[in-house]
Amino acid sequence: MYRYRQLKMLFLYLLLPFVLTGCWSSKEIEDLGMYTGMAIDIGQPAPVEKEFEMKGAEYSKHNKVMTTIQIVPMKTVRTKDKSNTGTNKPYLNVSGSGDSILEIFRQFSVRLDQPIIGHHLKVIVISSKLLRKQTIEQVTDFVLRDNDIRPSTKVYISQGEAKETLESSERNEVPSFHIAGMYRNQMRTSKVLDSVTLSKLDALMKTKKSFVLQNLVSGGGEIEFSGAGIIKGSSGHWIGNLNQEDAECLAWMTNNGKAGTIKAYDWDNQPLAYEIKSMKSKITPFVNEGKISFKVNLAVEGRLIETWNKNNIPSTNYYAEKTSQIVEEKLTQMIQRLMKKLQSTYKVDVAGFGQRLAIVYPSVWKQVKEDWDETFSRSEVNFTYDIKLTDFGSFTEKE
Repeated sequence: MYRYRQLKMLFLYLLLPFVLTGCWSSKEIEDLGMYTGMAIDIGQPAPVEKEFEMKGAEYSKHNKVMTTIQIVPMKTVRTKDKSNTGTNKPYLNVSGSGDSILEIFRQFSVRLDQPIIGHHLKVIVISSKLLRKQTIEQVTDFVLRDNDIRPSTKVYISQGEAKETLESSERNEVPSFHIAGMYRNQMRTSKVLDSVTLSKLDALMKTKKSFVLQNLVSGGGEIEFSGAGIIKGSSGHWIGNLNQEDAECLAWMTNNGKAGTIKAYDWDNQPLAYEIKSMKSKITPFVNEGKISFKVNLAVEGRLIETWNKNNIPSTNYYAEKTSQIVEEKLTQMIQRLMKKLQSTYKVDVAGFGQRLAIVYPSVWKQVKEDWDETFSRSEVNFTYDIKLTDFGSFTEKE
């Protein structure tokens, strides 16, 4: 028995070298051009392409789209693109124009010395100008079909050229990594919206519902989340923007807001800041004689974290009640501005009112879902608020 066990172990040891051979399809990272960011703009030849064309390097195309990829680390790929030489940045941005994104990617193969691969693509930024001309389904068709690109890739929209968001004035910063990590600040402000991944975007487009994408702006070598761009569900086009306060209110209404600050002015016209600790929203639909209406309740708890008024000491229930009233008035103004844009200016439901109607009144939803945005724009929406001031920070406790 003992000898049999020894022979069995010897057989296993001899077998190990044949089964532990590693990944047969592995590729050395030094042999690949990994791109981590992609920007998609309205079509126009990149400066280096114009120079190539002047020297006879041209092919038939109508320049419907420009695509920029951000390759990291830069030393993994070399290019003779003069616009990218003489830099100490840890990334390389390469731009090309053409009639499709795949065509542009294949054209990169005659400019770079290594094949590009999108396994580590973090962010895709699309220009709002392009989405005014082309539908989002057209622009994202390739990235949704390409097996190299992960469905967890985040998608954003930009005011101005999308490729500018992939530039940074910080010497050791990779912009695509920076953008991908900015969502972590949701714990500080609801101006940072939930990320829309490729998989989520695909689902949104299939439902034909209107939705928003976080808006990116660039300036001075920096980038900022600035509100949201609205995509009309029925057309697939960008139709306008929500500013930062609008985006914040939208996050609160949809229960996606994790934090935030409401800035207001008190009875002496001095600034005060109310820090939100929790906010819960409840949308209740009603159908009466064929008319659809909604009631929205916002329950907010927070603290007075800053006040410039030194004439009053925030230590009484009376002070707390006055402050809560001011905060409620300010929040009401913010919500009203958002609703005016949604119902009158753009006539879109991006706050989930239709979703609530479908749950509570499924038969009614079936009748109105084909033209829901228009129906929503005519629906009455009423708001109620429950504002609580729980404390005054570490200054004093409410009595």
